[in-house]
Amino acid sequence: MSLGDDGYRSGQGSGGDGGGYGGYDADDHHLTRTRLPEGEVDPYAPQRRPVRPSRNLITIVAVVVLLVAAIAFANRGGDKSSHGDDENSAKGGSSATAPSGVKPVEEKNGGIPSGFAHDEQGVQSAAANFAVALNSTDMYKSDSRLRILDAVYTPDVAEKRRGPLDKLYADEAFLKRIGLDSNANPPKGMTFISRANPVGTRIVKYEGDRASVAVWYSALFGIAGEGSKTPVAESWYTNTFEFSWTGKDWKITDFTQKDGPAPVGRDQTASSAEEMSDAVKGFGGLTYAR
Repeated sequence: MSLGDDGYRSGQGSGGDGGGYGGYDADDHHLTRTRLPEGEVDPYAPQRRPVRPSRNLITIVAVVVLLVAAIAFANRGGDKSSHGDDENSAKGGSSATAPSGVKPVEEKNGGIPSGFAHDEQGVQSAAANFAVALNSTDMYKSDSRLRILDAVYTPDVAEKRRGPLDKLYADEAFLKRIGLDSNANPPKGMTFISRANPVGTRIVKYEGDRASVAVWYSALFGIAGEGSKTPVAESWYTNTFEFSWTGKDWKITDFTQKDGPAPVGRDQTASSAEEMSDAVKGFGGLTYAR
């Protein structure tokens, strides 16, 4: 429904004064107006035009997507291209979406799950949890970022990633574009949100001490608060992680990212800034186990 359209025709009825619903004119020239209950459709009513998002909202979402892509590129280091995942997308069948029921890991490394099993289920659990860690707000703070890098990457890769990521997250122009100050803090009274929500995992390749795992997830990213110029938006990605069994645990050696698959968005009213902020603070993250 367009702005100013209350679901009734305006000036199109045959009675001359407009406002008739569906243009119906009775014999005594008295127009009738019927308001249907919510959810019912009048077959004689004109079709309602779909709501179109504003250009400002489209621009904001585009900026957020580009920023998330830049972060992913910095995490990768830009030294390898994607491979294998498309060719193996059909492998594994329905088992790729069936939960195994295996007991979740109990160990933590800097607050990040660790001690994964040396098998396909274990490496998939690692992939889901590491996707969450690498997309968290903790990546924007130096101390917690260092802890994450050491927990998810092999030692040599963690060292290699540290410099580019420190440079990215210290870039004031970058931080300003996403609504943060030079210390990666949101404006007073607002909440910075960056959270990945894995939907599923899939083994692309498994060879004993090495594995490739794809993680499909949705991501929430933005600043929640009145007057935010980068409101929280949702996007969808698939990350493919390359793993090596190192130090009795799975560690990332590289990863690639691509957009989607993204579902069709439902016509659902967006929550207020306060509701979104309260939801993120009130609903804690999960430890994922295959």
